[in-house]
Amino acid sequence: MAMGIGELWSQMGSIMASIMFVYAMYDRFFPPHLRRYALKYTTKFTNLMYPYIQITFHELSGERLKHNETYKVIQTYLSANSSQRVRKLKAEVVKDSQTPLVLSMDDNQEIVDEFNGVKVWWAANHTTSKSQSFSYYPASDEKRFLTLTFHKRHRDLITTSYIQHVLEQGKDITLKNRQLKIYTNNPSNNWGGYKSTKWSHTTFEHPARFETLAMEPEKKEEIINDLVKFKNGKEYYAKVGKAWKRGYLLFGPPGTGKSTMISAIANFMNYDVYDLELTTVKDNNDLNRLLIETSSKSIIVIEDIDCSLELTGQRKKKKEKDNDENGGKPDPIKEAEKEDKKESKVTLSGLLNFIDGIWSACGAERIIIFTTNFVDKLDPALIRRGRMDKHIEMSYCGYQAFKILARNYLDIEYHDDLFPIIEKLLGETNMTPADVAENLMPNSITEDFETCLKNLIHSLEIAKKAAKDEEEKKKAEDEEAQLKVEKDKQELTQEELNVKANGILEKRVKENGVIH
Repeated sequence: MAMGIGELWSQMGSIMASIMFVYAMYDRFFPPHLRRYALKYTTKFTNLMYPYIQITFHELSGERLKHNETYKVIQTYLSANSSQRVRKLKAEVVKDSQTPLVLSMDDNQEIVDEFNGVKVWWAANHTTSKSQSFSYYPASDEKRFLTLTFHKRHRDLITTSYIQHVLEQGKDITLKNRQLKIYTNNPSNNWGGYKSTKWSHTTFEHPARFETLAMEPEKKEEIINDLVKFKNGKEYYAKVGKAWKRGYLLFGPPGTGKSTMISAIANFMNYDVYDLELTTVKDNNDLNRLLIETSSKSIIVIEDIDCSLELTGQRKKKKEKDNDENGGKPDPIKEAEKEDKKESKVTLSGLLNFIDGIWSACGAERIIIFTTNFVDKLDPALIRRGRMDKHIEMSYCGYQAFKILARNYLDIEYHDDLFPIIEKLLGETNMTPADVAENLMPNSITEDFETCLKNLIHSLEIAKKAAKDEEEKKKAEDEEAQLKVEKDKQELTQEELNVKANGILEKRVKENGVIH
């Protein structure tokens, strides 16, 4: 047996020596132009006999060797399965992700994937080059790439369907794992500095969810269904010829949960939030530039829009008052001075174009939300259907909303004695969800849920009494005002009779010259 192995090694050595000798003769005596032909036809023969096709995706691409987004997306798709199928893995730290440590297949590893019954092979490779050439954009010595291998009879399926499937799945995984961000716009005057940006951001970690939102279940379900329909409406919006965006107007008294609603929508849709402060925007042109810098799958929020700029009905009244002081004509000097003093020259027209003008179509899958405490003050053109597609009233706390808050804060579903009292009081007085939540939150570790419920009942009774006193006071003021109006009317009527009598007397004097 040992003799047989020795003979085998001896034969292998002879074969290797022969190959090296033939290659040396080929390299030395075979002309270069014949080598090219030999390589050409050898490659053709190999391709004819080899039934597989390979597609390469490089990590760096372009003249400046920027990171290839396609490579990242494919790597994300493969990482979702590689930890279970590959023995040799590499760990990478990824910023702005809910899973900061990502495992992916290491170099020279292979993973098998299947699509519609067809097997494909993905391999991670790298090459090392030691180029001595000079470049303004020096390349990395190590170049990584992914190789996709598949049988040539499946060319159409792989190139048209499978690769698109990989890219879509990779993008979905990236969006699902990414850490949400909240942005705020920097003042327009600061955009010109070195490395300056139009938006500053931080991690968005608001815990609000629709499950914990204090709102009637039917209304909540209606909003969720509307959001789901919008998120799945890419083909529908393309069919009807509209930009893939939707506007929401949240209105109601302070403390009714408008900001919490925005956070719940962002978490439900997995969208970034852009909090737009109009007072720091110089003009309409800068407003459009901010819009261009926003990403798709995002929410653009303008809170308290009735206070942001002169976009309400008060704008017209103020202008009319100034005109009255100048004899009905505006003073051009004062108007120019006021215009120069304005920090922001954003107009209603510019904001309308921002919402649904041509510039609004520069991104896709975007939600625009306005909030206001006084919806009647807003210009009707700003909130009409088509701009603000859905108007959501954030009202005072009802009994169903209270039950959600009780479950959130006190972990109770019902109380036989106290819940009916609270239900009755909530039907008789107005209290915002924020005030209800404040009463339900224990002030110390010794307070139990019954104490908190009694505190709420006490606050509701005080609010009910205050509302009743205010109603009586208003009623008395109305009655007093009505009496004053009637008294003035009587005095005016008596004065009119006196004037009429004097007129008749003067007429008789003129006719007869004497008074009878």
